[in-house]
Amino acid sequence: MAQHIIPGAPPITVVLRPSSRARRISLRVSRLDGKVTLTVPRGVSAAQALGFAEEKQDWLRQQLAKQPAQVPIALGAQVPVAGRERVIVAGTGRSVVLGQETLAVPGKPEQVARRVQTYLKDLARHRLSEAVDHYAMRLGKAPSRMTLRDTRSRWGSCSSAGALMFSWRLVMAAPDVLDYVAAHEVAHLQEMNHSQAFWDVVMRLHGPYEGPRRWLRTDGQVLHRYRFEDRG
Repeated sequence: MAQHIIPGAPPITVVLRPSSRARRISLRVSRLDGKVTLTVPRGVSAAQALGFAEEKQDWLRQQLAKQPAQVPIALGAQVPVAGRERVIVAGTGRSVVLGQETLAVPGKPEQVARRVQTYLKDLARHRLSEAVDHYAMRLGKAPSRMTLRDTRSRWGSCSSAGALMFSWRLVMAAPDVLDYVAAHEVAHLQEMNHSQAFWDVVMRLHGPYEGPRRWLRTDGQVLHRYRFEDRG
């Protein structure tokens, strides 16, 4: 996919995405990272599509201005762990240490982002494994496996083979949010749909869930503003 810069204050980077399925030119601004995608249908030239984007540049800048600021992970930055902001400070020894207000990270400053990401992934695996085991025991059904990813479009999933997948960024959210997503995906081991029967299972496993479900819909994207070395 080609990139194009619309000059101005600030300039806008637009990614052109040719599509044989699209029926019209469309613009999309990602709520996660502010990426601007210009979809170009078959038979429409890149110049014509870019002209459309340039006509919409005021709207694009308005949308981009609404994006939460990106937070590069480094010493002095703040990162949420279990819903509580922690200041990243230099640590000693070999292990990352979670405190009430801080996250102490040993090693060289240029290694901080990678070490924080590794720590959060390990913590997410531990806490999600506990939550999944708890709800699976209550349900009487066990998943075939559990994996973690850095997904953009979903917080978790359950395959027809009973394999669960979660975003490791859930460990940055409040514990009730992580617990809700774990219960949601475990419930799919019994109901592979979103019928009333499914939501009845979620209620039985987790209890009231509207609070964390609403938070994910309205505020969940803020967890993607923290920038590490990769999105693995």
